[in-house]
Amino acid sequence: MKSILGISLCSLFCLAACDSVQAENWMRFRGPTGQGLSNETNLPVTWSATESVKWKTSLPGKGWSSPIVFEDQIFLTASTEEGVSCQVICLNRKDGSVNWTTEVHRQKPGPMRKQNSYATPTPVTDGKHVYSVFYDGTIIAVDFSGKIVWKNSEIDFFSLHGLGASPIVANGQVIMPFDGSSRDETQIGWKVPWEKAVVLSVDAEDGTVRWKGQRGKSRVGHVTPILVDNNSQVISAGGDRVQSFDLDSGNRIWSIYSQGEGVTPSPVVGNGLLYTSSGFEAPTLRAIRLGGKGDVTNTHIAWEQKSGVAALSSLLYIEPHLYSISRDNILHCLEAASGEIVWRQRLAGTYSASPVYADGRIYLLSAEGETLVLRPGAKYEEIATNDLGETCYASMAVSQGNFFIRSAQHLYCIEK
Repeated sequence: MKSILGISLCSLFCLAACDSVQAENWMRFRGPTGQGLSNETNLPVTWSATESVKWKTSLPGKGWSSPIVFEDQIFLTASTEEGVSCQVICLNRKDGSVNWTTEVHRQKPGPMRKQNSYATPTPVTDGKHVYSVFYDGTIIAVDFSGKIVWKNSEIDFFSLHGLGASPIVANGQVIMPFDGSSRDETQIGWKVPWEKAVVLSVDAEDGTVRWKGQRGKSRVGHVTPILVDNNSQVISAGGDRVQSFDLDSGNRIWSIYSQGEGVTPSPVVGNGLLYTSSGFEAPTLRAIRLGGKGDVTNTHIAWEQKSGVAALSSLLYIEPHLYSISRDNILHCLEAASGEIVWRQRLAGTYSASPVYADGRIYLLSAEGETLVLRPGAKYEEIATNDLGETCYASMAVSQGNFFIRSAQHLYCIEK
């Protein structure tokens, strides 16, 4: 009897362990690595506005921040009162009920691109606090009950485009790039390079400034940073620049000139190369060899490609290929090692949300609310097309066997 009981308990333990391995939190923009990659399996492939929807919750105001997930809690941001009231919202992952909504900040609205919002940066969590950034550059930390812990207004941000990058958390720091332009002379920082763009690091516990990474001559950008070199370096791109900063000190390690303002896609890394996309002025895909010091423009660019340059959606790296959606909504598959184009496919919709790779499939969410499901590889292979029928600019999240998709009106939980 004891042996049977022991086997049963062992089996239960193993099942629980397997579930914990498969289930992962989605704690920042583009998930655990910031590259749109998920280890989850047994995920849904097909759905509609009425099928495979576990729950659907109405959201207040407007915001294009993506949802993040930590265990049984989902966090996102929104703005109401035409952008004045800034809110952090917490939902129950299991049923979509709203746990709490906290007004964390009141700001003065200003200009921005039509596709942007006053609550576009995706929040990030370290499992203790939730850190959010809003249109005017204010960074706020709240605890998991919705109580404000601290607020930092070090940066008085301005850009005619609005704010589009998202913060990351690393080594007890909240790191956020601010690549804006002059409030008084709007061409400065947008069309004309300036020296006031910074990558800001604040202490995750109290919000005090740790360091300010200086860009040098640069222009407007909306790129969320990623970490490389065993999480010791912050890779951040602004208009005209791709740069590496030391995580502890904020000192700039290396820099590459990358002409173009308004750069939006976040970089990805794979097989020793960093893949980036420049802005709208001189569209170029680049593969950059990691390492080096100082200006490495002439020494560390492995290849450049002028076709298939990602415009808004971030890049996706699935060895041995790189996937990119160009401004004319053509999906390109490239050889990641060389930059050679493998295939092209014109897509039916328009794309702002960044792609996700999960359970052996690529998921592309269009602005029209349609998710295209593809099999990665050397030929274009479509598996499914799933239409929610609502506007979607935010990138989807993957956690606990579900997709979480934010539309203009709702947050959807998609189940298998």
